[in-house]
Amino acid sequence: MSRHRARTTNRTTTLTRIPLATDTPRVKLVVAIVHNEDAGALVSALLDREFRATRLHSSGGFLKQSNATIILGVDDDDVEEVIGVVRANCTSRTQVVNPMPPIMEPGEFFMPYPLEVEVGGATVFVLPVERFERL
Repeated sequence: MSRHRARTTNRTTTLTRIPLATDTPRVKLVVAIVHNEDAGALVSALLDREFRATRLHSSGGFLKQSNATIILGVDDDDVEEVIGVVRANCTSRTQVVNPMPPIMEPGEFFMPYPLEVEVGGATVFVLPVERFERL
């Protein structure tokens, strides 16, 4: 893998190949959005396997509940192991919720029925990293 540097002279552009150092690690950024209840166990399991992780509190989704976003920088070879740890610690489950009543006119009546929804699990993104430094 190499980088390119563009040089423009008199309306022509030439790309010069700049080789990367051979000792530059190939790194991916793994971003996992998980249910808040699963986040503590996930971070502990990642730390047990010596993966450094950053936990950010977030919210959103259908129920607008609290989530956690876990961010890790890992070597290419470790991505599948990290995804396996996420899969083992973040399971889907059903939860019964009462929907929020709509805004109603005076005299109208709304009877909310509980809904069964699936919560938990994880959404995982794996992104390439152009530069990685541990300072």
